[in-house]
Amino acid sequence: MRLVQDILKNKGHDVFHVGPETTIYDAIQLMADNSIGSLLVMDNNKPIGIVTERDYARKVALEGRSSREALVGEIMSTKVLCVSPERSVEDCMALMTDKRARHLPVVDHKSVVGMISIGDLVKAVIAEQKFMIDQLHDYITGAHLG
Repeated sequence: MRLVQDILKNKGHDVFHVGPETTIYDAIQLMADNSIGSLLVMDNNKPIGIVTERDYARKVALEGRSSREALVGEIMSTKVLCVSPERSVEDCMALMTDKRARHLPVVDHKSVVGMISIGDLVKAVIAEQKFMIDQLHDYITGAHLG
């Protein structure tokens, strides 16, 4: 069973974040520059929210707000779901599906140590399934004997 910490070993521990006073435009630019779909919102090194491309689409674009004037603190989601590095990939997938979330900050001893996305989890599941298939194939064909 793969764990969140296994994903972070491969992906890295970078966590892109902004403050609540950051303009939405700057937040979206940071997401675009780094090819990511969310940013953690931090205040005094403490996560206080999360802002996503979905928040932008629904709370800025559809409501006719100006992304250059509105602030992240006005549209961020304040209920931040977090997981520990020891959580299983399957647990995280169930949590994300149940809560309709696409990104989870990873917290260890009250410190943010990474961020995972639904895409990261899907890649991990596919890699594990491929490994199992390869192992079964080798067993069936006798490749493991040679």
